[in-house]
Amino acid sequence: MTKVRLGKTEITVEKNAFGALPVQRVTIEEAVRLLRMAYDGGMRFFDTARFYTDSEIKLGAAFEGMREKVYIATKTGATTAEQFWKDLDVSLHNLRTDYVDLYQFHNPAFCPKPGDGSGLYEAMTEAKEKGMVRHVGITNHRLSVAMEAIQSGLYETLQFPFCYLSTEKDLELVKACKDADMGFIAMKALSGGLITNSAAAYAYLAQFDNVLPIWGIQRESELLEFLSYINEPPVMTKEIQELIEKDRKELLGEFCRGCGYCMPCPVGIEINNAARMSLMLRRAPSKAWLTESWQEKMKLIEKCLHCGKCKSKCPYGLDTPTLLEKNYKDYQEILAGKPI
Repeated sequence: MTKVRLGKTEITVEKNAFGALPVQRVTIEEAVRLLRMAYDGGMRFFDTARFYTDSEIKLGAAFEGMREKVYIATKTGATTAEQFWKDLDVSLHNLRTDYVDLYQFHNPAFCPKPGDGSGLYEAMTEAKEKGMVRHVGITNHRLSVAMEAIQSGLYETLQFPFCYLSTEKDLELVKACKDADMGFIAMKALSGGLITNSAAAYAYLAQFDNVLPIWGIQRESELLEFLSYINEPPVMTKEIQELIEKDRKELLGEFCRGCGYCMPCPVGIEINNAARMSLMLRRAPSKAWLTESWQEKMKLIEKCLHCGKCKSKCPYGLDTPTLLEKNYKDYQEILAGKPI
């Protein structure tokens, strides 16, 4: 078993956490079954958000009557103090609890601080003083905001995308969190599906003793796979190292992470999948991506307005319209039977 301590929070759990975004896609009965199975299998940290439709409701139903046995983290996307309190009240109601173990600002465009005029950090401080929030965190996709949060000394945890496709700058965040005794929660540990070997993903993250990966789970088969790593954690082997090096060679560079912050598109393009379609087909060739439905979705790229909205909202600074055009070209060639 491998434990991880989330910095100053002193929260110590198995290096295996449940990302509850995907359970919004299953019935409440199935979600409760999966969440309780995760608990029975050793998972103790569950991450959700106000933004994830009914995910909080499902966690509340699963853990009512055993609240003290789990750590629940949720998030607010509020931009004002008034909205902060509304979000927190709804979250507590949904989760059937009177406190949140870790309350996180959800991917803000800036680092909330006392006196910045938003009132957000002041509201967070008051919520913590009232016992409604036990620990304060922030999530982000922007390196600059993440580093500012670490350097501010105001936060106990940072949640940020991190996997074996991460860059040196991402690694600097992990080190900075360790130096600041700040917990690091790794989202997108499978890079939104680009990484297909979960054992390799786990073995890579196991090298960082301050990193807690959260795995997005919606199927029993996925859950059982990650639960198996509690008693038999994968370790870095020569074979896994070679796999990682091969993947990094193929995938590093300007690619869409599938975070979805560029959405919605004015003409209905499913950007978070369309902008990385050629990579997905290379990684996991599947007829599911080549159906008539997906052909129609990809054809919407022809209607791109080049309005720049997706590009301006991309936290990674990608030239999204160009990526869409490239992926559409590759997609057409695959349909025509040509290699890409």
